[in-house]
This record gives sequence, structure tokens and C-alpha cells, in this order.
Amino acid sequence: MSMFGNLEISSSALTAERYRAEVAATNLANLETTRTAGGGPYRRQQVVFRTAMESAGGEASGTVQVAEVVTDQTPPLRRYEPGHPDADKEGYVAYPAVNPVTEMADLMGAVRAYQLNASAINAGKQMIVQALDLLR
Repeated sequence: MSMFGNLEISSSALTAERYRAEVAATNLANLETTRTAGGGPYRRQQVVFRTAMESAGGEASGTVQVAEVVTDQTPPLRRYEPGHPDADKEGYVAYPAVNPVTEMADLMGAVRAYQLNASAINAGKQMIVQALDLLR
């Protein structure tokens, strides 16, 4: 693998981790959303990564890609709020099954992975510059 291959892997991981952070932020933003366009409460989303083993040139790359975003199938939380506009006949409102602690941990993990990949890119750039300096 070339030095540029390492940069490609880290840059693809930056993109994937940025997307993961966006999904975690969306989950947090919809913590209290009881009504969506599709009906019912918001459903937590989760990002699934995969490794792309071939680059456009046909050689092994190992880049990171977002394979899909899946909807969490955990049933909504029910709270007794008879005056709420979305309450059912029994007075219960369905709230998203989003745990703010879990989402913050996911968000912090994504941010940390992003920082590490940015550091790897900087280290790769420094190695390339040093190699060019040696060739002068």
C-alpha cells in the first residue's frame, strides 16, 4: 500500500465518522418528537459501516464506507400524559426510545475517531513532505 493509500483510508473514515456524528445529533434532536410524517414517534437511527476492499483501480484499499442507516426497532416509551395532543385513548403518549447517554457516548466516539483520523492524515502528509525533502 502506498502512502497515498493511507491518506485515502483515513479520509474515508473522516467522512464516515462525520456521518455517524450527524446521525447521533439527529437522534438527540428528536429525543421528544412524538409525531413524524410517517406517523408515530421518531425512531432512533444507527449507522452501519463496511470496508470497501477494492478501490477504483482494482487494488486493495480498505476504505471505510457507510453501508446503511438502520432504524432501531426498540418499542417506543409510553408516558402517561392525558392532556398531550398525541395521547392515545388511555392517555399514554409514545416517545422515542432514544437514550441521551448512549447518543452522547456515540457522538463522543465519533468525534474522537474523527480526531484520530485527522491526526493520521497529518502524519501521512508530514511523511510525504519529508520524503520529498530527502529527494531534493
